[in-house]
Amino acid sequence: MHRHFEDEIAELRTELLYMASLAEKAVEFSITALKDRDAKLAQKIIDEDDQINQLEVKIDTLCVELIARLQPMASDLRFITSAIRINNDLERIGDHAVNIAQHTQELLKEPELKPLIDIPRMATVAQGMVKSALDAFVHGDVQQAIKVCQSDDEVDGLEDQVLRELITYMANDPRTISRAIHLIIIAKNLERVADLSTNVAEEVVFMVEARSIKHHLGKADVHEQGKMPP
Repeated sequence: MHRHFEDEIAELRTELLYMASLAEKAVEFSITALKDRDAKLAQKIIDEDDQINQLEVKIDTLCVELIARLQPMASDLRFITSAIRINNDLERIGDHAVNIAQHTQELLKEPELKPLIDIPRMATVAQGMVKSALDAFVHGDVQQAIKVCQSDDEVDGLEDQVLRELITYMANDPRTISRAIHLIIIAKNLERVADLSTNVAEEVVFMVEARSIKHHLGKADVHEQGKMPP
């Protein structure tokens, strides 16, 4: 029974990693479609979202079956309940990639507003956060999880830069308003991807140390260790 349980936990890890890879690639390709003005790629992201949705249902079902059938305790139970929440976060990341692709489709109906600089930077950081958060989950690495949380500030700063610049465009020329708003919404979706990656990282801390750092709970300990800025 113990070996069977370990095999199922390994399967759960594998499925979550696959889910993460799909979500990460969806974000990457959505920004590629935006930069390259590639309507076909934008549509491909939208069409393939169902694959992520189906995988979310599969992982949720696996988690519920493990809890109901084997009644795991302590660390095993924390792992499975964290997997349920992480699974939901990854599906939402996929949804944000779809949102980016949809707004890209609207932007392609008009001339390019400006060269893209900060939005691709946001995407690079956010994609890295998705990958690092899942690596931390797989290896139970609390310090890596905390670094993911720290990266969220960089994404927030880039979003602020995007917003300030686009507000200036809109103020100077009302004809840019529609395009600027689409870009602002895209930046907001990337900021949400970073937030969801932070959620995953916070789950890692809960899973490994049985403490919550959500809403700043438990973060004082991290400050004292010099691992997270106050």
